[in-house]
Amino acid sequence: MLEKRIIPCLDVKNGRVVKGVNFVGLRDIGDPAEQAAFYDREGADELVFLDITASQEGRRAFSESIRRTVEVISVPLTVGGGISSLEDMEAVFEAGASKVSINTAAVENPDLIAQAAKAFGRERIVVAIDAKRTLGADGSLWWEVYARGGRTATGWDVRQWAERVYSLGAGEILLTSMDADGTQDGYDNDLNRLVADKVPIPIIASGGAGRLEHFKDAFLVGRVDAVLEASLFHFRTYSIRQVKEYLQEAGIPVRL
Repeated sequence: MLEKRIIPCLDVKNGRVVKGVNFVGLRDIGDPAEQAAFYDREGADELVFLDITASQEGRRAFSESIRRTVEVISVPLTVGGGISSLEDMEAVFEAGASKVSINTAAVENPDLIAQAAKAFGRERIVVAIDAKRTLGADGSLWWEVYARGGRTATGWDVRQWAERVYSLGAGEILLTSMDADGTQDGYDNDLNRLVADKVPIPIIASGGAGRLEHFKDAFLVGRVDAVLEASLFHFRTYSIRQVKEYLQEAGIPVRL
């Protein structure tokens, strides 16, 4: 089994790291570079920097914030937010990012995924999927894909969309449960497993961790390759080291 990754997430708004519940009620956490440096020292495997209002405001993630963050870390940085063209991606890579994450742009222009994979390499292209539990007219449960920071329903079933982005060239999927986000009730492993079983690329689970066993369940039940976490690390409920030692004792391979 390949080593599983623990990835702190920096949700950035107006140049500050913030955190909310179900995508609302944002609280200020601090400066992105300072938070990134702390997590790098703590043993993060990677970091994700998401400019959460860039798409809504029609701009790309701030390059200066990315540069400042990259300068203080030694691990890969994935950047998302308002990236809607190859030129945007090139600017983010020039600022020092290792990977880019696209969400709204991928929904509105799926061909961008294929163009990006060809231009920069599949391994550098992450497609972020925000999904919400939905009841069909017949009472069946499905997960609908949302865009624009969780504000716009797309009509896409998460399984169909995951297959589509994989076929177009996505190298990873960052899968966020909008229902679980910030609740600390656990990752939505029904959703995680549904997507992990559908496509052969790495799945990063996001949204809902509250206890150490939630990380273990994401790997063993949700079958994901990495977990994204914000609240527990931002508020110092657990350290990355604590999470990794717990997972190692549970037989899950991690990098200590």
